Amino acid sequence: MKILVCISKTPDTTAKIAFTDNNTKFAADGVQWIINPYDEWYALIRAVEFKEKDPSTIIHLVNVGLAENDPVIRKALALGGDEAIRINYDGKDPFAVASQIANIAKEGGYDLILTGKETIDYNSSSIGGMIAAILDMAFISHAIKLDINGNIATAVREIEGGEETDEALLPLIVSCQKGMAEQRIPNMKGIMGARTKPLKVVEPAAVDEYTSIASFEMPPAKAGVKLIPADNPAELVRLLHEEARVI
Repeated sequence: MKILVCISKTPDTTAKIAFTDNNTKFAADGVQWIINPYDEWYALIRAVEFKEKDPSTIIHLVNVGLAENDPVIRKALALGGDEAIRINYDGKDPFAVASQIANIAKEGGYDLILTGKETIDYNSSSIGGMIAAILDMAFISHAIKLDINGNIATAVREIEGGEETDEALLPLIVSCQKGMAEQRIPNMKGIMGARTKPLKVVEPAAVDEYTSIASFEMPPAKAGVKLIPADNPAELVRLLHEEARVI
């Protein structure tokens, strides 16, 4: 089986968020960058589990971004990718990014394409579905389990009030979320091996961009905490009624 895993770079979850250029760009200075957790912990690790079960499985990684993304890609290779492709493109439009990935997928003849359900910075959940639409492939979103038996994939996904089990023929695209696999840390053998694994850089195809970022806005600052003495429940009730307006 040949698997393509889509890898994106996101700020660490503890990064201090700020914006520049009249609130149109993320301030990247001093930010620690990581593999998007949904891509790493669920999509990539599930692919690695498939490879552990069947060593003939091939795992390719694809990333859309500039050279600054290479350290993140190398970490993904250390976790178990066989080789990686970086598309030298810095666009933010989801359709354009999906189109770039689709061009690579079309040439690679992959049986399975895995993505995280979303990136933790933009939360759009759109890339997997767009790739599927461009390639005219079957797509299962927000999967928490995935098994392959021959050319039949069985996926479980969360729905309102329960779970849904889907079956589809390969080739297939699946977006992955919590439950798909367990987080792993690269070992020394993987880290050393990642240094020599192929990382191919390709120039982007000419694609249309349909959206652009007008501006970012920070959420309102949280109000201070008010402490009420334990012997004054009447004051607590008054504040909940008059200020918080929850009773």
